[in-house]
Amino acid sequence: VQLQASGGGLVQAGGSLRLSCAASRPIFDSYAVGWFRQAPGKEREFVSDVDWDASHTYYSDSVKGRFTISRDNTKGTVTLQMNSLKPEDTAVYFCAADRFSGVRVRANSAHWGQGTQVTVSS
Repeated sequence: VQLQASGGGLVQAGGSLRLSCAASRPIFDSYAVGWFRQAPGKEREFVSDVDWDASHTYYSDSVKGRFTISRDNTKGTVTLQMNSLKPEDTAVYFCAADRFSGVRVRANSAHWGQGTQVTVSS
């Protein structure tokens, strides 16, 4: 299984970006998918995830109210709409799909995409 993330880039503070992730095969309809990020010198951290049928979404406190996650099981894609971006959102963003759970993405049991850089300038 391969996950391909896209949509990163450079944006000014207050701006928006939309990240997308596509799976190489239709795994999304059974498993939780989501996004993590890793800033320079920091550990990878949870950003947001969505359960298998999109009935529940979860966000870290740092992005709640600014980011929106969605998924399209017919296309095998998950999207992260990021609004009101802040310099502290600067990181490499990774999409992930849990190998076993349809509820949450657990970092130690996930398939990982290659990451896409998001840079927010002040």
